[in-house]
Amino acid sequence: MSDLTPEERAIYEWQMWLPGFGAEGQRKLKSASVLISRVGGLGGIVAYQLAAAGVGRLVLAMGGKVKPSDLHRHLQQSHDRIGEPRLPGVVKRLRELNPRVEITAIEENASEENADALVAQADIIVDAAPLFPERYALNRAAVAAKKPMVECAMFAMEAHLTTILPGRTPCLQCITPEPPPDWKRQFPVLGAVSGTVGCLGAIEVVKLLTGIGEPLAGTLLTMDLGTMQFRRLKIARRADCPVCGR
Repeated sequence: MSDLTPEERAIYEWQMWLPGFGAEGQRKLKSASVLISRVGGLGGIVAYQLAAAGVGRLVLAMGGKVKPSDLHRHLQQSHDRIGEPRLPGVVKRLRELNPRVEITAIEENASEENADALVAQADIIVDAAPLFPERYALNRAAVAAKKPMVECAMFAMEAHLTTILPGRTPCLQCITPEPPPDWKRQFPVLGAVSGTVGCLGAIEVVKLLTGIGEPLAGTLLTMDLGTMQFRRLKIARRADCPVCGR
């Protein structure tokens, strides 16, 4: 495990004051790698917060080009990048924030064809994909590789968050056996909602890597940000799940 430089100790001093965190927790972050599938309005905030926290390596997977409709929530993009590939703008901003972070940029969205290779590159997976085929592919690959996955989702003013620990908790296929019928590629998004879920997802990753706090393992956190109602729902594995069932 890499030791901390004087510069890193100065930068992360305040978070190292967290009870149970300390220099050991910071070294764990520095030695860790995290895959984030889609780094837009939700996953982009996860990446930003993890880079700020000092995670040593980020693997970012996202294709496509910047559209005007991205700019209200893709906070690492800018107007002058409209029409340009999305991922380079994200990488540039993350390196400006933390020049010490190692970034592997893969200009592809997750799929059944590449999910295993993506998952193999990281210790923890963050699923922030908008489409269920991507989510299911990552879920299958993470369960097969026995790697934790933080599952983040939002729609309009609602959001869901859970942490999947293969062999111990339900996987995504247990929780959502079929894609919701109203889930489409384009759906209502308020940038502050996706950003809220992104921050919570980053906290889950930090908890998993450092051992502080209690991850949402076996628990689904549901949020209605229109009414500020939050619920913790216990979830169970399905014996007949085609991905993780017994």
